[in-house]
Amino acid sequence: MYPHFAVIALGSNLANPAEQVRAALAELAAHPHIRLEKTSSLYLTAPVGYDDQPDFVNAVCAVKTSLDGVALLAELNRIEAEFGRERTFRNAPRTFGFGHHRF
Repeated sequence: MYPHFAVIALGSNLANPAEQVRAALAELAAHPHIRLEKTSSLYLTAPVGYDDQPDFVNAVCAVKTSLDGVALLAELNRIEAEFGRERTFRNAPRTFGFGHHRF
C-alpha cells in the first residue's frame, strides 16, 4: 500500500548529468517503499544563484510511497550521498541532488 503522494525535483550538472538523473530515477523505481508513477522529460537549465558552473539537467517525478515525509526525506538524502553529493555552498555544482519536493 502506498498512501502518500510526492512530487520530487532532480538535478545534476557534473559527471554526465543526464545519466546521473536517469540513475537516480532508477534508484527511486527500485526502492521497495516508493512507486514511481510519472517522470518528466529531461530539461537543460541555466544555474541560478551561482552562475560560474555548467548548466543543469533537471527532471521531476511523481511517486507514491508508504514512507512518511521525514522518512522520504531521509531516503532522498541517502540517495544523494550515494551519488556523491557534497553541500559545499548554496547553489553549488553537484553530481546529483534532489530539489524541492512536495509531499
